[in-house]
Amino acid sequence: MNCGTKNKMLSIAIILLIAIAVSIGYYAYHTNKSYATLQTNHYNEAFGNLVNYMNSVESLLAKSMISKDAEHSAETLTEVWRDSNLALVYLTGIPMNTEELSQTAKFLNQVSDYSYSLSRKNIKNEELSDEDFENLKSLHQYSVQLEGTLNQLSDELYAGAIKWEDLTKKNSLEYAQAVDNVSVFSNIDSNLKQYEGLIYDGAYSDHINKAEKVGLVGDDISEQEANRKVRDFFGEDKIESIELNQFLQNADIPAYDFSVKLKNQENKANIEIAQKGGWVVEMQNNRTVSEEKMSQEEANEIGKRFLEEKGFESMKETYFTKLGNVVTVNYAYEYEGIVVYPDLIKVKIALDNGEILGMETDGYLNSHTSREFGEVKLTLDEARENLNQDLEILEEGVAIIPTEWKTEILCYEFKGTVEDREFLVYINCETGEEEDILVILDTPGGTLTV
Repeated sequence: MNCGTKNKMLSIAIILLIAIAVSIGYYAYHTNKSYATLQTNHYNEAFGNLVNYMNSVESLLAKSMISKDAEHSAETLTEVWRDSNLALVYLTGIPMNTEELSQTAKFLNQVSDYSYSLSRKNIKNEELSDEDFENLKSLHQYSVQLEGTLNQLSDELYAGAIKWEDLTKKNSLEYAQAVDNVSVFSNIDSNLKQYEGLIYDGAYSDHINKAEKVGLVGDDISEQEANRKVRDFFGEDKIESIELNQFLQNADIPAYDFSVKLKNQENKANIEIAQKGGWVVEMQNNRTVSEEKMSQEEANEIGKRFLEEKGFESMKETYFTKLGNVVTVNYAYEYEGIVVYPDLIKVKIALDNGEILGMETDGYLNSHTSREFGEVKLTLDEARENLNQDLEILEEGVAIIPTEWKTEILCYEFKGTVEDREFLVYINCETGEEEDILVILDTPGGTLTV
């Protein structure tokens, strides 16, 4: 074979390779484009359903404020419960950073739980109190604002100010620009602050805040003293700078709000120090956690040791939720074997190195106090007799649970299974009545109860 023939064959081979590469690239491009279109359609459908169900929730809440007939009120409130749950389902189907819409998720959870509790009162032929109607009014007022915010967001989405594909690129320039372009994001969290007393996001986690914060003890402190509390919390050697953002005078718990620049970290942490007593109300440090190196059990212990170091002793882990490589653990106060669910603290833990990235103490500061327990008239054996006989008991104990009416009940707590489903059943220690039943869901995102 002469040199010219070889060169000709080589040229043909190169052309074929180029043609194949172009074909593969063309196919991959159109495949990716089709997938992107499919994803965009999915996000549009989820967002459209979210808006529709949010509009329904607003209308139903408006009806519930004026309904006096117990039967009709129960029906309306049950519809609120259903549609707020459906709105929450579709909220989880859109690719927005949970920080921007976390308050919306909390609000929908609260609407669901509170409307369900009021419907139960109606079913028992108990009249709704003036306070119940005031709470419904507050929930409706925010639902109107949230409805308007979502409608505005819908306009900005369809006007092209933001694209779903950009919102999927977390920590990218496109994502940052997309978020900056959407002015309504800032409205969602700020508007909800005035309704924080009704926020609820899980079984016995954030029940309605009490007017008297029995766990918030101590003298009022100054800004300078609050600044020292911040330095003690993070450690002087880890802090680069501290800045006071504002004094939250009208918050449920008046507090000094600080931004903290930590050494060797790009993002700033935020921390709120209560004016009364200098307690840490909330801390958030939203750094990126790129990998998971520890188990849930290790994270539980890290959180418990952290709380002990900060003066919160005898705390027991209950439920947890996991997002990415960060886990949020609910810790309840435990007294002589009694789990006190109202005295709750949430701790957010990074699973790469165990760093504490967040803390919320609202439940504890609202409820923690010395309690006098009444006479337990029912024995554990007698309480078992009030259980469904099909329940296979796995664990049993005593717990204090909150009610929708700002009271507490001492109950026997039974964890068990029926047909491979796990449940928590609460039997009143005094009357033997079944106070509550929760379904335990083991999901990829954590252990939840409904």
